[in-house]
Amino acid sequence: RAAAAAPEAETFEYKAEVNRLMDLIVNSLYSNKDVFLRELVSNASDALDKIRFQSVMDASVLGETADLEIRVKADADAKTLTITDADAK
Repeated sequence: RAAAAAPEAETFEYKAEVNRLMDLIVNSLYSNKDVFLRELVSNASDALDKIRFQSVMDASVLGETADLEIRVKADADAKTLTITDADAK
């Protein structure tokens, strides 16, 4: 009996506005927005830890970035929360 051939992989492109995608993630995957925010900051922290570790062997991975940091800025008027991290190259 012959083995069945593995199906070919399919690639799909997902095009959506970032705001809409984030809304879907928050409302679909995270029922609690606090959990989503904590995960977002945690992922940013993990990324900075990774680049910090890589910089021990190769300082050029930091580019011109002196400080690895995560900033959280609230705008009460616009009812937004902006999260940025260091832009290491």
